[in-house]
Amino acid sequence: MKVFITGAAGYIGGSVAVTLIKAGHKVAGLVRSEKRARQVEPFGIEPVIGDLTDSAVLERSAGSADAVFNVANSDNRDVVDLFLNVMQGTGKTFIQSSGTSIVADLADGEHPGKIYEETTPLDPLPLRAGRVALNDAVLAASNAQLRTMVICPSLIYGIGLGASSDSMQVPWMIELARKHAIGRHIGPGENIWSNVHINDLVDLYVRALQDAPGGAFYYAENGENSMRELAEAVSRMLGHGGRTQRMTVEEAVAEWGEGGARYTMGSNSRVRAVRARQELGWSPSAPSLLDEVERGCYRS
Repeated sequence: MKVFITGAAGYIGGSVAVTLIKAGHKVAGLVRSEKRARQVEPFGIEPVIGDLTDSAVLERSAGSADAVFNVANSDNRDVVDLFLNVMQGTGKTFIQSSGTSIVADLADGEHPGKIYEETTPLDPLPLRAGRVALNDAVLAASNAQLRTMVICPSLIYGIGLGASSDSMQVPWMIELARKHAIGRHIGPGENIWSNVHINDLVDLYVRALQDAPGGAFYYAENGENSMRELAEAVSRMLGHGGRTQRMTVEEAVAEWGEGGARYTMGSNSRVRAVRARQELGWSPSAPSLLDEVERGCYRS
C-alpha cells in the first residue's frame, strides 16, 4: 500500500513511517525543508517538501496515495477538510492523530481525575473543544467509499524510530530535574496521565490501517502514573534519590507556558484503550514508563 504521512520528520510521524515501511508499505512523507528531506531519506521515506498550507502539494499527495495519516497537527481543520474532500468517494483510508489532552482537566496537580473509555461522553475544556469537534467530523465522514478513523495517544515515551527521537513530557521533566537537581511536580503531583510506549503506539497505527473498521476511535495507553511518580523516577535516574519538590502553578507556567503547565503537566488525562485491545488484538509489550525512565533509554 502507498501511504502519505504529514509530519514524517516528527516523533510520531517518523516512527509510524518507519514501522509501515518495515511492514512492507511504501511511504511518502511531508517535510518542511531540504534539510529535513535529507534526514528522512535514510529511513526509506520518500520526502515531499512542503507544509500544511501547500494545498496543491497535499491534494496531489493524497490523490496518489492509498492511505493518508495526518500526524503533523491535531487541530488544523483546514488540512483535514482538504484531505476528506480529496479522498471522498475513492475507497481510501484517512487516519487522524489526536491526543488525550481532549479529556484533560484543570487539576493543577491537586487530585486524580476521571477515567475515560472510548464510549465515555466528552465535555472538553475550551482549549480542546475544537479538537473534539474535528475528531467527530473525521469519524462522521466515514462511509462505504471512505474509511476514516482517529487514534488518540496518551503521554508517549521512548526513543523515536525515525528522524526525531524525543517526545515532549518526559524530556521536559528530565530537563527540569537537571536544572534544579531534584524532581519537580506541580502541587502535590497527584494528577495522573495514562501513557504508551512509542513502539506499542506505532503497532496500533499499523493494525488500524490493516484491520480497523471505518468510523473507529481508539485511545492508546498501557498504564498510568501520577506526575509525582514520574518525578520520583526521574530523580532516581539522575542520582537524586527519588527526592521531589512541589512547584506552584506560576512557577510551572514560567517553565512551560500556560498550556504546557495547566493543560498538560498539571492536568489529569486518564483513558483506557478498551476498543483497540478487543477489536484489533492490540497487546502492548514494551517496558513501562517508570522502567524506561529508570533503567531504559533515558539513562543515556
